[in-house]
Amino acid sequence: MILLAIRSAHCCVWAKFPLNRLLRQVHKYLSLAISIQLLLWTISGIYFSFNEIGDIRGSQYLVDQPVRDFNISGAVNLPQAQGISYFYRLDQLLIEAKTDEGAKFYQADGSPVEALSEDQARALVEQNTTLAVGTVSQITQAEAGAEYRGRALPLYRVEASAGDELVNVYVNPYSGKIVAVRSDAWRTWDFLWGLHIMDWNERDDFGNVFIRFFSILALISSLSGILLYFKIRRR
Repeated sequence: MILLAIRSAHCCVWAKFPLNRLLRQVHKYLSLAISIQLLLWTISGIYFSFNEIGDIRGSQYLVDQPVRDFNISGAVNLPQAQGISYFYRLDQLLIEAKTDEGAKFYQADGSPVEALSEDQARALVEQNTTLAVGTVSQITQAEAGAEYRGRALPLYRVEASAGDELVNVYVNPYSGKIVAVRSDAWRTWDFLWGLHIMDWNERDDFGNVFIRFFSILALISSLSGILLYFKIRRR
């Protein structure tokens, strides 16, 4: 009886040991493999949570414009649209028509609107922001990972400054609307966002193969750590 008990205990120990050792090895090497990315997720998450998204997008540089009255006289011939709205581009009254092909812009009499000149784009940014305005350039081609990605082209890029900080303001040349403001805070946010989603080039693909793979590894590492914790406690 004693011999059987010893053999039974001996077999139990060796039955448990390989599984515990396997869990330790899995948890150890998985944690090592994903530790750098976990650190990047943590650092970027801290930055995101401690910074207001409005400040990241440059809303602190924008100036609210007073509501201006306007009068419409006579019929205006416009293409079929889901909705129309009136707004001022500098001192010019324009119409925005939302169509199946996107937003279209017209003058108050229904004629197509002409693009802003570089001087007008500069004046518009001076009027609508608190920034010191510098040079103006036109963008006609998209670039991967650009500050203005996701915005319809062409655009004017107005280089401005807030103290010693370079701030780029992107303006739609037809509507005159400021579609993006890019400061150092945004550039830091964008860099960390690329690290966070593991899309280091375009920084837009949240479902890429790298983040899926590392997310699964992180899940396996967490589960193995939990199992190992409870197995050690039961011993």
